[in-house]
Amino acid sequence: MGMYDYSNVRIMHNMQRSPDMNQSVESGKHHITRAADSIVSELENRIFSGAFREGQTLPAERELIEEFGTSRTVVREAVKILDSKGLIEALPRHRPVVKRPDCETVLSMLGSVVKHLIGQSGGVRQIFDLRILVEASLVRSAALYATKDDIHNLRAALAANKNCISDSNAFYDTDMAFHEVLYTIPKNPLLLAIHNSFTEWLDWHWRQMPRLQDRNANNYQSHEDIFNAILNRDPDEAEAALRGHLDNAWEQVQNTFPDKI
Repeated sequence: MGMYDYSNVRIMHNMQRSPDMNQSVESGKHHITRAADSIVSELENRIFSGAFREGQTLPAERELIEEFGTSRTVVREAVKILDSKGLIEALPRHRPVVKRPDCETVLSMLGSVVKHLIGQSGGVRQIFDLRILVEASLVRSAALYATKDDIHNLRAALAANKNCISDSNAFYDTDMAFHEVLYTIPKNPLLLAIHNSFTEWLDWHWRQMPRLQDRNANNYQSHEDIFNAILNRDPDEAEAALRGHLDNAWEQVQNTFPDKI
């Protein structure tokens, strides 16, 4: 009974120190990340400039440590960041291999930012507004400049969409395919990458919406109106049809997710 229990003292002492210890750990992580950022910036410059070619391996870890005068931990953090950006491919027990950045890679870098935006109030609407601006421009361009092949591709996509009105899952896929053709008409690979990004960013909301046959039929009719305006070489009517279609689509989203939009 007379012996003093030192375990309680140790526990209380650790509890008192834990905030400072946590702060110290966080400070250490922050220091590593900041130190890695300068290495990432330099290696990015070499990749984008072509000094590091696609398929080439990065210098050995020890060489990077010596070149940048830093620690193994910092170099490994820099490699991890480059890998997350899609600029290298880091495999276990192999030196990282340089990947040539393309449109998809560049847009994928925005993925985490966009997901954060979508999670905020009004974020989905902001992404959707951007889509409307892009596609309004695309249908105007299509009405003015679509070739016979472009018209053929639009007509085929429209026919596939019509055939799937009674199959909601297939209708959604052919719906996206019809819009995708609009992004291919300017022959700009960046636009197609943007379409793929829009589809990925908004896909969850669209997939959760109830798919009714009447709604599918209405959406198909909007696609047909867009197609006919393009076929008639009327950019104003094409834009009006596109905006009406997407405004209606947004109303459907709001009705489905009144508390999340």
